[in-house]
Amino acid sequence: MYRETSRLIMYGNLGKDSILMKLSAIFERENRDSNATKEELVRAIYDEIYRLLDLSTTYGFDENLWQCYIAYLLATNENPFSIICETVGASGEGSANTIVKQDMECFYRLFHYDFSEMEKKLGVQCFDILTHYHSMAKAENTYNKSVSEKVRALAKQLRKAKNAEDMFAIVTSFYKQYGVGKFGLNKAFRIVHRGEEMIISPITHTSDVVLDDLIGYELQKKQLIENTEAFVEGRRANNCLLFGDSGTGKSTCIKAVLNRYYDRGLRLIEVYKHQFQDLSAIIEQIKNRNYKFIIYMDDLSFEEFEIEYKYLKAVIEGGMEVKPDNVLIYATSNRRHLIRETWGDRSDMTQDELHHSDTMQEKLSLVARFGVTINFSRPMKKEFEEIVLSLAEREPDLTLTEEELLRQANAWSIRNGGYSGRVAEQFIIHLKSITR
Repeated sequence: MYRETSRLIMYGNLGKDSILMKLSAIFERENRDSNATKEELVRAIYDEIYRLLDLSTTYGFDENLWQCYIAYLLATNENPFSIICETVGASGEGSANTIVKQDMECFYRLFHYDFSEMEKKLGVQCFDILTHYHSMAKAENTYNKSVSEKVRALAKQLRKAKNAEDMFAIVTSFYKQYGVGKFGLNKAFRIVHRGEEMIISPITHTSDVVLDDLIGYELQKKQLIENTEAFVEGRRANNCLLFGDSGTGKSTCIKAVLNRYYDRGLRLIEVYKHQFQDLSAIIEQIKNRNYKFIIYMDDLSFEEFEIEYKYLKAVIEGGMEVKPDNVLIYATSNRRHLIRETWGDRSDMTQDELHHSDTMQEKLSLVARFGVTINFSRPMKKEFEEIVLSLAEREPDLTLTEEELLRQANAWSIRNGGYSGRVAEQFIIHLKSITR
């Protein structure tokens, strides 16, 4: 194994702490270090086996865990070649192709590595179990389904490769179709901090909601689709603000749009208000990638004393650095003007400030930076009842008459916050919970 890993060039950036490199070092130690005891080597191997099992649980791998792991390394390794491949594929006969084909010779042998000799030397059977593994059934929300499906499909294709040349073609085709690394394999991301480091971290389980799940609001959905369609196709598009009453489907629309255009390269990064100072760093990491990124801000609003909106204004429009063409900002808010407004803001003169209208204009200028603003109003009684009836049609176990259904729905809305799509959905969930 050490012979193969030590020859990697383009993929030599796997890191000494990766499972592959750790096992390679252990196997080499067994060959050369006469002072290494059998117990030490077995313990070191078991530690890496545990890490492999943990990774396989995270991504729902099954059957041959070792081959799934090698496929995972190839699918997630971001290097100059793989990043270019996600844009243009492996075209031509350049020097990079020659180097990568040499690496694929190594990966081909690693993919089909025979662990039997090492098992015999150390008296272990762990590798045989890993290559014929049957995982326990897991709920989809307990592992990263998006990555799992792609990596397992890649591993299945790689098993059919007859040589390194076939492996090269399969891997480069994968990069062109799906991309590489976390941005290629995942739909959505959040921002986390580890010490001083800002990390764009994948969200491992996302909603499968589609636009048809949101009943009504056809004009609003059409506006959002048209803008997003233009963005995905590389045409000019606007930042979007979805505002209006709570529970009307603003966040649902954005999640559904992500699902609709994910296969065409759309990705979403969720950013909270206290993270706005990271916006420039986020854009720096994504501006040169072959994806379209929506920076998503849910339930956006500011109190008078909060100044984070200044970071947002600078990023959207007004800073020295131009916002990249592959980045848009989509926000939802219950407030039309985002920043809290008081009656004192209506006067041009207050006790503390002579030209208060200038400050007011600064506040309003944030909304002006969203080229598309879409209003989601609370439904009227008739619209609310239509939503209830449509949701009930999807539940065959509900046998109430239409009259009784609407009577209970209206009573429920009075007790639970009025008319909205969210209240209608909660009512149907309640009915299902008491239906036997």
